[in-house]
Amino acid sequence: MKMHFYNRAEAGEKLAEQLTTYKDRGDVLVLALPRGGVPVAFEIAKRLNLPLDVCVVRKLGVPDRPELAMGAIALGGVRIINQDVVNWLQIPPQIIEEVTCQEEEELHRREQVYRGDSRFPKLYNKTIILVDDGIATGSTIRAAIAILEKQQAKKIIIAVPIAPPNVCQALRHEVDQLVCLTSPENLNSISLWYEDFSQTTDEEVCSLLFLSQQSLLIAFSN
Repeated sequence: MKMHFYNRAEAGEKLAEQLTTYKDRGDVLVLALPRGGVPVAFEIAKRLNLPLDVCVVRKLGVPDRPELAMGAIALGGVRIINQDVVNWLQIPPQIIEEVTCQEEEELHRREQVYRGDSRFPKLYNKTIILVDDGIATGSTIRAAIAILEKQQAKKIIIAVPIAPPNVCQALRHEVDQLVCLTSPENLNSISLWYEDFSQTTDEEVCSLLFLSQQSLLIAFSN
């Protein structure tokens, strides 16, 4: 049966139910792709009593069709190109470079807003639960995977509410575990699978990261 979600928080609650084996483990970190992945990841981190952080990745949208990813970038010079999309639309290299430059600016802006002076967490020998609110082509999640592999994470688990079957099948060969709640053949748009898919703001991201940190501090002190 295909599953729909009321909002991102409900999707996170349902994912947490599938990830209870990681609850209260000191070697596990929940890493969200902002912005939409953060409300999902917040619920997972809260229910499993795990720390939450963000992995800032930017989609390289096709000009005039920004919802379609021709690739993605992340900090440290990571760039993933979706060659199928590039070939299909015959996108010239100079367009890819122009979009990359634009998105690099936003990448650094978001990193500063969400993290400030804090450094990206050390992932060496950690188990990472990588979370987004859905996967369409897989470009952005692959850019995040590249960061995790570069930092030598011990184990990578992808947790998403929705993704197409072909992408799920491919990603299962690239990570240690993939948890996907629904996998429709005709995805069309991730937003169609949520009743409330309102845009997550920078303020909400920062607020949820702060609340998650405070919850862990309270749990630790008790």
